[in-house]
Amino acid sequence: MSGRSVAKVLFTIGYEGADSERFTAALRDAGVATLADVRAVAASRKRGFSKSALAAGMTEAGIGYAHLRNLGTPKAGREAARAHDAGLMRRIYCDEVLETPAGEAALDELAALAAAGPTCLLCFERDPERCHRRVLSERLAGRGFEVVDLFA
Repeated sequence: MSGRSVAKVLFTIGYEGADSERFTAALRDAGVATLADVRAVAASRKRGFSKSALAAGMTEAGIGYAHLRNLGTPKAGREAARAHDAGLMRRIYCDEVLETPAGEAALDELAALAAAGPTCLLCFERDPERCHRRVLSERLAGRGFEVVDLFA
């Protein structure tokens, strides 16, 4: 056995364009232990992706579920993302969430959760480059996590 340590892995996934079955299969195939919902508002018009239904589906699939609301994007950031302005979304997110004491504490909570087992960040946006999941995954990459984007 080598002295090289195994990297901690953080997955990300967006459910845009996915159905519940393909979504759950992608998580299961990757070996995800916990789904970390990083939406400010864990509601969805898409069947199976609102907080209660999603938590129930994850439990049924043997995957843990945690809603980390304090890591969600503020309304202005969500509007910037919908307008395809990733730069503005990133600035708003960093200024209004990550650079606050509550945001720093929530990021520490996420890091601890991810260090305990394979964890996947969840938001709506399919493309991680246009989502605050990218900002979070960059921060955790700086803490020694390898980031893998999943697509359902």
